[in-house]
Amino acid sequence: MFRQLKLTLNISRWIFAPWQRHAATSSQEPPFMAPIGDVIVDYEDPDYLPLPEYPARPNEPLETRKQRLIYQSRKRGMLENDLLLSTFAAKHLKDFNAEQTAIYDQLINGVSNDWDIYYWATEVKPTPDEYNTEIMQLLKEHVKNAERVTRLRQPDLT
Repeated sequence: MFRQLKLTLNISRWIFAPWQRHAATSSQEPPFMAPIGDVIVDYEDPDYLPLPEYPARPNEPLETRKQRLIYQSRKRGMLENDLLLSTFAAKHLKDFNAEQTAIYDQLINGVSNDWDIYYWATEVKPTPDEYNTEIMQLLKEHVKNAERVTRLRQPDLT
């Protein structure tokens, strides 16, 4: 019994050793716990972090672009925008012409932060002039949900 207790204490000391700050190392510590050295490598952050530009696809056929936008509207990385944009794309994208499709493409791919799209569409924050287009107005109307449509899941792909 005493042997098990001693073994348990040794194991717990090895487990919690990273949280204990002591300078002296002893030969009783396992070799993987021996300090390597307290070297912290840190670099100064630049004043400006450039965001990668979304690649333009000038020769992309309209139907291919619409299919890509349906996929990108469904896979935003945050559920709120997944639901809003996927239902919006299912309802409106099929009727968009090439110019409107390009505007929608720029809206969902030109903005680096999806929370911005969400806040603009829900009118929590004012929409910047460059994104305040007819497509954004349609999206804002879609978000208001005047028809009271239940949007708990994304529309099925056809």
